[in-house]
Amino acid sequence: MAAGSSCTIVEYFGGDDGYRCGYCKNEKGNFSHGMWSHAMTVQDYQDLIDRGWRRSGKYVYKPIMNKTCCPQYTIRCHALNFQPSKTHKKILKKMSKFLSKGEMPTEQDTTPAEFETARKDPVSIPDGRGPETTPKPGKSKGRKSRGLDISELIYLFSLSPSHPLFLFPFFSCSPSHSSPSLSSPSGVGADPGRPLCRKAKELRKARRLQKEQKRQVGGGVPASATSNPATPVQLTQPKALEEFINESLPDSPLHRLEVRLVRSNPPSSQFKASFDASYQVYKLYQMAIHHDPPDKPTESQFRRFLCDSPLEMETPPDGPAAGYGSFHQQYWLDGRIVAVGVVDILPTCVSSVYLYYHPDFASLSLGSYSALREVAFTRQLQKQSPKLCFYYLGFYIHSCNKMRYKGQYQPSDLLCPETYVFVPIECCIPSLEQTHYARFNQDPDAGDTHVLKDLGRALVLYRRTVMPYAAYARKRKCSNDEMEVAQYAGLVGQVCAERILLYRA
Repeated sequence: MAAGSSCTIVEYFGGDDGYRCGYCKNEKGNFSHGMWSHAMTVQDYQDLIDRGWRRSGKYVYKPIMNKTCCPQYTIRCHALNFQPSKTHKKILKKMSKFLSKGEMPTEQDTTPAEFETARKDPVSIPDGRGPETTPKPGKSKGRKSRGLDISELIYLFSLSPSHPLFLFPFFSCSPSHSSPSLSSPSGVGADPGRPLCRKAKELRKARRLQKEQKRQVGGGVPASATSNPATPVQLTQPKALEEFINESLPDSPLHRLEVRLVRSNPPSSQFKASFDASYQVYKLYQMAIHHDPPDKPTESQFRRFLCDSPLEMETPPDGPAAGYGSFHQQYWLDGRIVAVGVVDILPTCVSSVYLYYHPDFASLSLGSYSALREVAFTRQLQKQSPKLCFYYLGFYIHSCNKMRYKGQYQPSDLLCPETYVFVPIECCIPSLEQTHYARFNQDPDAGDTHVLKDLGRALVLYRRTVMPYAAYARKRKCSNDEMEVAQYAGLVGQVCAERILLYRA
């Protein structure tokens, strides 16, 4: 191995003992394999998280999926195709009101506190992203369906104002009626001589479409093109996430929000200068949100958990301008830190590690807000490095309701725990509704393409010398660690086993 070249060095610890689960509180139900990483390249870590591994500080772990009480599935969002949901838009509007007018949301307006906090775990502390509350389908009492689905409404709104259907777009349409009937039996229903009541939102939409059609006519578009029902007006493209974010940042705000990216490993000068302020926010967060005693969130614990990272800094010419590695994304409000998102920038993704914030601003849903900013950040980096197009949200735990919010960042995939291929989440949910652990790949013949085939080619570091395991085994004829090394190599896969150096004492 060339001197000075980057490499990954790990010590493997196995995973036979169960420990307390931070999700269901089972005292001995959480099982995972673990290894301590002295150093790690970003490509090796990218390959490991694509096999279900995750880091907490320098400790890298992989849940034993078919054994642990709450299986944790790697989830990634397709950042380039992401569209904010209605809940996401509300969160951005909430931030806009605060920045422009200083309005703090009332309790009724905020996301439930238990969903906006991070979950603590003895081994892994995933990101603290706010969930999306999925509205349940409700039944409209005392109102009859008008018989139109959303596609029919879109069509009717696209008609010209001169079209006869435009004036009465909410008539009852059923297979047995080829034309609308405006008459009703005496004494039954609304007055047939008056138009049906329409919601204000629907009226605004109709007026907007009329204005657009008039503008097209005035600009030289033939009237026949707008009045022909066979060629409805093209609906406008949905606004991009960046537009919603920019709208949430007013030009002349009462409060000014700034997001700064600082490298945490090796620590940049900006990271060092803001370290104490960042730590104080973390300490307040742990005490207020997780009810830690004041002496528990120590500075050394903060460093080990959120500042130390095994990832090597890499700045290839075809990578993003900031380079690859571990960073803190700091949210500065009027000159002080109010939240920090810990992220890893990897060859094909931005990987969320953790989020902590000042408790005074909990009502702003900073967990969800920062996740939206990180999706936008991923899209920004993709312009500099085309293959960097995914946003990893950590683990999706379907058995824990509070962790299902990650599935609302669509489109997204879950990692199959047996074949290590990503499957659209909508194809995975039916299986997870039936059982906690599930294989997502529906091909019964599919397997792990990087399955361990030759243990002898796995690399080990022994007495400061790099050698394949076969040579190490010949040197250590009395060694009885073959089963342990085989387990490790099977978990990281053949490709990583031939790159990563497994330390042998």
